[in-house]
Amino acid sequence: MCDVLPPGLAVSVLKAIFQEVHVQSLTQMDRHTVYSIITNFMRTREEELKGLGADFTFGFIQVMDGEKDPRNLLVAFRIVYDLISKDYSLGPFVEELFEVTSCYFPVDFTPPPNDPHGIQREDLILSLRAVLASTPRFAEFLLPLLIEKVDSEMLSAKLDSLQTLNACCAVYGQKELKDFLPSLWASIRREVFQTSSERVEAEGLAALHSLSTCLSRSVLEADAEDLLDSFLGSILEDCRHHLCEPDMKLVWPSAKLLQAAAGASPRACDRITSTVIPLLLEQFNRHGQSSQRRTILEMLLGFLKLQQKWGNEDKDEIPLSGFKTPLCSLVSLALTDSSTQLQLVGIRALTVLGAQPGLLSTEDLELAADHLYRLSFLKEDSQSCLAAMEASGTLATLYPAVFISHLVPRLAEQLHTGDTELASGEGPSYQARRLRCLQALSAVSTHPSIVRETLPVLLQHLRRVHRGNNESSEVIAVCRSLHLVAGQCQHESESCWYFHQTAVPCLLALAVQASMPEKGLPNLGKLLLEEEVLAAMVSVISTASTHLSPELAAQSVALIVPLFLEGNVSFLSENSFPSKFLPFQSSSSEQKRLVALLMAFVCSLPRNVEIPQLDRLMQELLTLSCHHDELFSCTAAAKCFAGLLNKHPAGQQLDEFLQKAMEKVEAGLRPGPYRTQAFTLLLWVTKALVLRYHPLSSCLTEQLMSLLSDAELGPAAADGFSLLMADCPDVLHRAGHAEIRIMFRQRFFTDSVPALVQGFHAAHQNVKPNYLKGLSHVLNSLPKSVLLPELPTLLSLLLEALSCTDCVVQLSTLSCLQPLLLDAPQVMSLHVDTLVTKFLNLSCSPSMAVRIAALQCIHALTRLPTPVLLPYKMQVIRALAKPLDDKKRLVRREAVTARGAWFLLGSPGS
Repeated sequence: MCDVLPPGLAVSVLKAIFQEVHVQSLTQMDRHTVYSIITNFMRTREEELKGLGADFTFGFIQVMDGEKDPRNLLVAFRIVYDLISKDYSLGPFVEELFEVTSCYFPVDFTPPPNDPHGIQREDLILSLRAVLASTPRFAEFLLPLLIEKVDSEMLSAKLDSLQTLNACCAVYGQKELKDFLPSLWASIRREVFQTSSERVEAEGLAALHSLSTCLSRSVLEADAEDLLDSFLGSILEDCRHHLCEPDMKLVWPSAKLLQAAAGASPRACDRITSTVIPLLLEQFNRHGQSSQRRTILEMLLGFLKLQQKWGNEDKDEIPLSGFKTPLCSLVSLALTDSSTQLQLVGIRALTVLGAQPGLLSTEDLELAADHLYRLSFLKEDSQSCLAAMEASGTLATLYPAVFISHLVPRLAEQLHTGDTELASGEGPSYQARRLRCLQALSAVSTHPSIVRETLPVLLQHLRRVHRGNNESSEVIAVCRSLHLVAGQCQHESESCWYFHQTAVPCLLALAVQASMPEKGLPNLGKLLLEEEVLAAMVSVISTASTHLSPELAAQSVALIVPLFLEGNVSFLSENSFPSKFLPFQSSSSEQKRLVALLMAFVCSLPRNVEIPQLDRLMQELLTLSCHHDELFSCTAAAKCFAGLLNKHPAGQQLDEFLQKAMEKVEAGLRPGPYRTQAFTLLLWVTKALVLRYHPLSSCLTEQLMSLLSDAELGPAAADGFSLLMADCPDVLHRAGHAEIRIMFRQRFFTDSVPALVQGFHAAHQNVKPNYLKGLSHVLNSLPKSVLLPELPTLLSLLLEALSCTDCVVQLSTLSCLQPLLLDAPQVMSLHVDTLVTKFLNLSCSPSMAVRIAALQCIHALTRLPTPVLLPYKMQVIRALAKPLDDKKRLVRREAVTARGAWFLLGSPGS
């Protein structure tokens, strides 16, 4: 290993080894030392060694010849690879070098149990493959060997040979492959046609693809034979007649072979598709059964995708243009067929055709839009409906003008009046069609110009539903469609701003209107104030605000915050209201509920957007969160306050907000009517600070833990640990630009679990379940890599939690224990007696969810060491007879699975 050896000494050492040492008679360790000497000299004395010429290669061949130890072979294979890749002279010893390495192919090695060296069969395979595929000079010796092994009966040899052939094609050219192409094709064809292994078939197709790619890559001389053309001709000759057989037995293998070859290059694709597509079109028209047509169309779809892959660059005409008319006719037949499966393939084919630039005319696209419109409303629960909507979105991105003129008006008309042509008995009900129409409008809104057409339609429908005598489910359906459109607009800044400045003021105006009392019609339009509807509106406003640029967000916040603080409704589209909108000052509970919409907006803005009148806003939110009877409004205010706290930069202002919040919490937690509201504020402020590692978070966590022993708030405090660890959909999430530090859960675990354990041991018996529930919530949120090292100290507590009468505690603990049975069998084995007893008891729990989880854990127990479980085998099998008769099918299914696993426990081969 010395780097300062005198020049020439390395050569002298190697000559001495080659001439005087019979390496293969040495021990394994000494042989490894010889390989290490050669490796080190090749690294530090490359030029000197190359001066030996082919003598160095010959000497190494003698050293390696007969090596059997896998540790030494890995080093030897690396030396051979370096000899070739670093251009050492091989001289006349190319065949000898190949023989001394290829004698190990295919690798037949099984590592001994508990092998301390950790060498796997795959390591040797990859190392040897790198050598064999490193130079075209091995081709004349390697290719016959590969053909021989592919034709053998050994599955592993077939796989290794095909994978090696695949690797060789990356360095070979036409010259090396020319003489072996017929034999290679015959071997691959047989494996795909006759194989019983999907892996062999997949590797055969991959090898064929690589061969075709290699032939496509070679540069042709003027008088040279076009090997690619003749090779593809052989493939077509052997496969095309199978595409025309009436029984269609080998139609799929033939199509796979043709597609593997065609996918190699544009030239290969054109050569094969120009022959195959007319054949498949003819076969489609010849076969009348939907199942046969589906098979043919699926094959055709594969070739269409290949044409789409290579596109039409450097081509004088559009690919497939010569087949456009029959292809369009075929797709129309598929889309109008009664078979759902054929329709689905037809929809996919239409999408691929539409993606070919310039292939379909405006008339073709309008006809396609008609088909998609009809399929979207065909029948109840149709797979074709969802597929048609997805295809509409894809094609609308490419051809917005066609869909604006031909599809959107029809959807808008039906949404308003209903479509008489679809009013027959075969279609869905009018209400269901309206929901489908909402889905279709959102699905097609994938282009900025289309959004400008569909968004007003959706908002107008929301106004009608809001004023009409409708159920809340319809309003929620409109909001879900708006949410989808908002999500699709996020990729384009212009669309994002258009959606925001159009939809958000409209939603706010309707909500404000709903919060106002109307004479004679006190309940009209109150749907928007229901909690589920407000939650749906929150998701729309939040999604519409998260991707605004800071400049545009500043424009918007300057309007929306004064709306809530001062009642400034001037920017709303419908701003004629019977009374003032002052949610923080008015006694109206309806107005205060709309603070949820303020939360959705301000808590989704980028962190660098300045909130106007922030001091006043935070004070109003703090007051509302602790001094209002309606919990929904208080929670919305607390979440909004916490969301703003989380993003606020550190400094004096943040400290003042926190001080005020703590004063409110401490005052509210004293005996009185607003304890629940104060606790809710504490919980959300704690979460906001835990996410950003604020120093005060530990104090708030301690205060939360102290409430676990509170008779009134203890259960809620235990559930609060789940909220601290969970991802929230509406506030304090990454999409809304919240400050969330990495590994905050692990840090919270480290800080809080010791205190939870200590509090559990010191607590009164009545409140111990609260500590167990809080602990199980924390453990359930952790990565297993963090939990496993702590398992020995926590397992006794988890087992005690199973004895708790609270179903939530039981379920949470079971869900925590099940993966541990799989990942920590040695630790869990020490408690197998307790685990079996408690799981069997819980399999008869009144709660169906607990019964299912207990049975899943009983099944997971079978992953523990068999000798530990065998004494309990008959006990468990007898006990599981009762859940087999459970009244719930899901419970019976888990019981069958678990009992079957215990029956097989200890049997040969299990």
